Amino acid sequence: MHKDVEIYALALDPIYIGTGGYKIGRVDNTIVRDPSTNEPKIPGSSLAGVWRYYSVLRIAEEIRNNLDNEFNEIVSYLKDKGALNDEEVDKLKDQKDKLNFFFPKSLLFSVFTILNLSDSDKDKKDNIKNAFYEYLSNHIFKNNGSYIFFEGNRFIGIKCAGQDDAPNLSIEDVKKEDKPTGHCGSCIVCKSFGFSKKDLSWQGLIFFSDLEILFFPVFTYKGTKWVTTKKKLERVGVNSKEPSSIDKILAKESDYLNLGWLYLKVEGDHEIKEEDLKKLDLDLELKPEDIVIVSEELFSQIVNSNLEVRTSVSIDPITGAAKEGALFTSEAIPRGTIFFGKIRIFDKTFLEGIEEKIKPIPETELIENMLEDSKNYFEIFGIGGMTTRGFGRLKIALIKEKNGEQENSEDGQIETTSQENGE
Repeated sequence: MHKDVEIYALALDPIYIGTGGYKIGRVDNTIVRDPSTNEPKIPGSSLAGVWRYYSVLRIAEEIRNNLDNEFNEIVSYLKDKGALNDEEVDKLKDQKDKLNFFFPKSLLFSVFTILNLSDSDKDKKDNIKNAFYEYLSNHIFKNNGSYIFFEGNRFIGIKCAGQDDAPNLSIEDVKKEDKPTGHCGSCIVCKSFGFSKKDLSWQGLIFFSDLEILFFPVFTYKGTKWVTTKKKLERVGVNSKEPSSIDKILAKESDYLNLGWLYLKVEGDHEIKEEDLKKLDLDLELKPEDIVIVSEELFSQIVNSNLEVRTSVSIDPITGAAKEGALFTSEAIPRGTIFFGKIRIFDKTFLEGIEEKIKPIPETELIENMLEDSKNYFEIFGIGGMTTRGFGRLKIALIKEKNGEQENSEDGQIETTSQENGE
């Protein structure tokens, strides 16, 4: 009925997901925290919303290439079906550079624009539309085991990402619209992440947990160390010891070690071995000597005391100097932080025989492949706020179950280095 996928993420840049508005305190712009632990996190809602957008971008990239490559076959098919004449075919070929190939409906709309078709040409537009979607069904979107060519993707558009701006339309109304309008309710993105139309609301097939901090980087006089706790390691299948008191730590060091401004006694070795870290199967360049285990009570204090804080100021467009009274500070989770969480993909294909409107329902493998192929966009565009100012990039690894074992889906390595660019 469902499939669980573990998700691990490395912050390539500082991560800022704000609470909104200003607060009186250490900084003006604060970040989201778990209310029970006071630890910063990446909310599952933020992860889901951004991943929905990136899934649409990934599909659009492939659809564009296919529509562009098959353009001559498409217009020839429309001509054979009587939807276009020779003059119209030549006109479209001459102005091919003006056509929008990113989505089927975008291509249709640009065809109507080049041919100067208006609302009074409804029959002509319907003939083109029917022949066009018939070609797509027979030659491109054939449910051939690829999420790109999922049958419902004939109707996907850029507005399938983000908030629906036309919830008052039915699924059939959206299909009839000439312009891209709201969630289509048919594509694999809408089916996977959910939608709500006039005639049908669909919960979606993917659950995203919050991304919690697993390893937090802290500067010490012996270089950067990654702080964690016994319970956090247990949740990812790594056994370790626990400090006997709040003022003690476990590390492969001797005597004392500073964690930021705290100077704590090393009680002993945490006894974590490289084999234990390999259980994560992440290809992290993280060694046992880089890890420090602290008490549960102390962890949130260390994290909140070592967040990145940036001071910014607005610039007066007239003088080009700092604007008076416009100084503000923002906090962020620092680069090098490692997160963990879970994605659950539900299998609801059995519902196809119950409700006709929801057909077809994508299989879990298609959804899993879509998430895997689109996760790289987090390394390009990031997540959260201030992504144009050196914030937000994440490197994500998905670990899925296969024959009762975990399989790593990350091809490259996640390097825990503080020398990444982007700030």
